[in-house]
Formats: sequence, C-alpha cells, structure tokens
Amino acid sequence: MFVGAERDPRFTGPATGGERRMLVDFLGAQRATLQRKCTGLEAELSRRSVKPSTLSLLGLIRHLADVERRWFRKVLAGQDAPSLFASKTQPDGDFDGAVPDPSVIAAAWTAWHAEVAFAEHFVAGAPDLDIEGDDSWRGTVSLRWVLLHMVEEYARHNGHADLLRERIDGAIGL
Repeated sequence: MFVGAERDPRFTGPATGGERRMLVDFLGAQRATLQRKCTGLEAELSRRSVKPSTLSLLGLIRHLADVERRWFRKVLAGQDAPSLFASKTQPDGDFDGAVPDPSVIAAAWTAWHAEVAFAEHFVAGAPDLDIEGDDSWRGTVSLRWVLLHMVEEYARHNGHADLLRERIDGAIGL
C-alpha cells in the first residue's frame, strides 16, 4: 500500500495559508485514507479481524457515513436526518449490520459518498467557519469545531483501519 508521493494525492495541499483550506485538506486526506485502506476488498470488508472487537472496515464505512450525516446535515444544516445504520434500539447497528452481502457493501459506499459530497458542498458554501448549529451532545458548535472533530474522528478510525487491514491481508502503509 506504500506508493510514492507522485501517485498519492492525499497530502499535497499547502502547508501554509488559510484555516479553512487547511481544515478541508486535512479532512479530505483522512477520508481518502479510509478509502485507500478499503481498496481491493469486497466481502473481506465485513471481517471482524481484531477480536474480541466487533469493528470491521465495512462497519467503519457505515459508522463514518452516519457521523458525516449527523454533523453536517443534522447539526449544521438543521435537516431532519436520522442515522442510516444505527438507532436508539440498535446503537451499534453500523457495526452489527456490516455483513458480507454485496448489497450491504454497495449501500454503505453509496451512503458514505453521498454524505461526504453533502459535507463538501456544505463547507464550500458556508460563509465562514463561525456558522453554528445545535447538538444535543455538545450544545452549540461551530463549523470550525465540526471540521476539527471530523479530522479527529477519521484519524482515530484510520488507526483502527490500519490494524483491521493488516490482519485481513497483511497490507500496511498509508
């Protein structure tokens, strides 16, 4: 999974400049890392390869689709956007429902891509990083806080993805 910088566009953004650009670039690199960790896998995406954990790469995709949806659609855009994979009665539905069914895998990728696209469009159209939304967990949050939190969320789960992928097929790297 190691490739030269000329073939890896994830970390090519500027190291100086505006805050929005840096946050967007860092989040984009983290999203691309998750996608790279899942490249070349199908049914293996659902493998729970670090027992006793129920984590799987497919579960991470489903979880992060819900996380994107929550912060950008529900909290910042104020939409009625219930979770796609988890619920009050099945709080771990994002992971528990990650089964090796091609339709489940396709639905997870479709949802994740749709939520990322919505988030990117929302951020691009936001007048500044100080716009706010209300969250039942954190209270009032700014777009700046959400972007920082999303970088943190992906970075944490990309560490999980490193371990999961290595246990599936030995692949290591960025």
